[in-house]
Amino acid sequence: MNNLLLSKKDLAEAKKAICQGILDKVKDAKAKGVVVGLSGGIDSAVVAKLAKDAGVDVYCIILPESGVTSQSDVEDAIEFVEKFKIRYSIMELDRILTSIRNNFNWTDFHENRLRSWGNIKARVRMTMLYLTANLDKRIVLGTGNRTELMLGYFTKYGDGGVDYLPIGRLYKTQVRQLAKYLGIPESICIKTPSAGLWAGQTDEEEIGLEYPRIDGILHCLLDRKMTVSEAAKKIKVSESEVRKIKRKYGESRHKRENPEVLDSQLLISSLHLKPSL
Repeated sequence: MNNLLLSKKDLAEAKKAICQGILDKVKDAKAKGVVVGLSGGIDSAVVAKLAKDAGVDVYCIILPESGVTSQSDVEDAIEFVEKFKIRYSIMELDRILTSIRNNFNWTDFHENRLRSWGNIKARVRMTMLYLTANLDKRIVLGTGNRTELMLGYFTKYGDGGVDYLPIGRLYKTQVRQLAKYLGIPESICIKTPSAGLWAGQTDEEEIGLEYPRIDGILHCLLDRKMTVSEAAKKIKVSESEVRKIKRKYGESRHKRENPEVLDSQLLISSLHLKPSL
């Protein structure tokens, strides 16, 4: 989709707006700076670089798991922070995950173990980021892009548990463009996207479509308000693929909204209370 292609002027304006947004959030929170979970992938690298360019104090945490996180991801993350002179630490998750694995009553449950275990990893990462944020007076920057947010391709209260989403308005294909503009290392830019929740996991394989195609569908449905048939015709994909993405968008709505609160009138009625004046 040509509409998703950003000119150099667009990229410069996007960078300026995002950097200002980060600065404003840090200032509003009266925080010392930000903390970013660095995976060795493109999204977290872009967020960390934007925060660095915004002039705020950036602290990155690399959170590997033995047997799951590839050594190349760790090496790319370290190369990135050293290249851009960003403070960082490495916190291995193995002992925490082993404790959960050994203490949870798995015998009572048999379904969705792989996906549920992946969610646990995302929530443990979130816990480590917020522990750092609380101890060091920082805010947590999320690394989710618009594609992931609209598909619900994130863990609720895991990688979705953040204070601010700097690239949440950019589709994955636009994040790639911004990464090149920011000078993110090529080894990170060309990497196959993965949430790193289990060995061999990739985003596109799990979703079932490639990001350029997903972005085109979302752009047509959400931004241009096209019907399923119009979107399929416009970007030359099957209507079943468009319906699949539309279904994921609808089913994940709860992830993008705050928890629902019981209707006040219903509560008043059930308790036989009079509404306050």
